[in-house]
Amino acid sequence: MAYTKLIYHIILRTYQGTSPIVEAYERDLYRYILGFCKNRQCVLYRVNGMPDHIHMLVSLHPTIAVASFVHDLKIATHNFMKARKDCFPDFVKWERGYCALTYAESEKQRVINYIINQKKHHRVVTVRDELITQLRDSGVEFDESFI
Repeated sequence: MAYTKLIYHIILRTYQGTSPIVEAYERDLYRYILGFCKNRQCVLYRVNGMPDHIHMLVSLHPTIAVASFVHDLKIATHNFMKARKDCFPDFVKWERGYCALTYAESEKQRVINYIINQKKHHRVVTVRDELITQLRDSGVEFDESFI
């Protein structure tokens, strides 16, 4: 028997940083994401975001690779928003890339609080600066020209 706890902070950005996630309907999208996670035996601790990106803290089932999870999530949420064109009229697609950072159980509440406070946080920090800080703090090598 394998024992695992794989906690990821996943960030998805909308195509070209447009702002199609309408605040009035974002909870519908987040509920959809919760169902998506449950159907894959994953635990969604928190999801929140801004009109141009979302953050989620999720524990993946050990049989699911993070790349597969994000790929399937992007397809599913894309189809969800396209089917609800009246609620998300400006949604085109997700950016090709994504950010997925791992965290220990002991860091979980801190990341949850960070995700909860996204709207307050982005009053002073741009999504680009936020992502650069996240990557640097996690020791991830990256090329700023792709952010």
